[in-house]
Amino acid sequence: MKEKIFDGDFFRKLENISLRTKMSVNEGAAGGRKSKAKGSSVEISDFREYVPGDDYRRIDWNAYGRFERLFLKLFMEEREALINIFVDCSKSMDFGEKHKGIMALRLSGILTYLSLRNLDRVYISKLQGDTIINSASYMGRSTFQTALQFLENTEFKGSTNLANSIKRRDLKSRGISIVISDFFTSGSIEEMIKYLSYKRQQIILVQVLSEDELFPEIGGQVRLLDSETREEINLTVTPKLLKIYSAKLAAQFGSIKVSSTKYGGTFIQVSTSEALEKLIFEYFAREGII
Repeated sequence: MKEKIFDGDFFRKLENISLRTKMSVNEGAAGGRKSKAKGSSVEISDFREYVPGDDYRRIDWNAYGRFERLFLKLFMEEREALINIFVDCSKSMDFGEKHKGIMALRLSGILTYLSLRNLDRVYISKLQGDTIINSASYMGRSTFQTALQFLENTEFKGSTNLANSIKRRDLKSRGISIVISDFFTSGSIEEMIKYLSYKRQQIILVQVLSEDELFPEIGGQVRLLDSETREEINLTVTPKLLKIYSAKLAAQFGSIKVSSTKYGGTFIQVSTSEALEKLIFEYFAREGII
């Protein structure tokens, strides 16, 4: 992409968000993601393989003596979560003075960092056409730069069928699935939600739209070009037509929200003009993602 995605401004915002979330966590109990299971912090619940960046004080040296591999102790109140981040990479995301695609990638980067710091495992998937490009499994803070490289190497092109693409990812474990898209997609959005629900996912849908899409300021004779299909259409844009457009957009929002709620998910609509900090603390913190 021409614009630098993870620039100095991004890292300053990330540092501020990280500091605020750290202060919030320190006010409560320490540790990773809290489970609903009861138990004390000294009661070992499970193990997972150690990766660079993990707290070395949690290494089980007895297990190392037996298997000659490093394993990390997980306690009853600290359960590793599996975070799946799906990013729509269709051409329609390549739009807006404040770019929808860059907003989606930066959100993905921040959520990845906060999840890794929380001792969670993260997978990132890019959706394009009927295909999916999956990242490696990221665990531990030392993998964050690798995740950013995966996100930075993104091209927005073509169209996307979100349902078909996501179904290509065989989700074997319960987890949290976050889909970041404008949801201008072929195929059924409810079908996608239903699949994620069947795979025992906590579903969070984030619709990223530009101000020009939310509040278009155009009028008169215009020629519109579909960025994905290259189809052209000539229109006379009147106040009445803009009202119809706003009603259609609101109907789409309502439809996705109803489908999401039906399967226990959450639907969030955000504008590219909103600050990343606001999105994280007003939306994601409320949903318990950070």
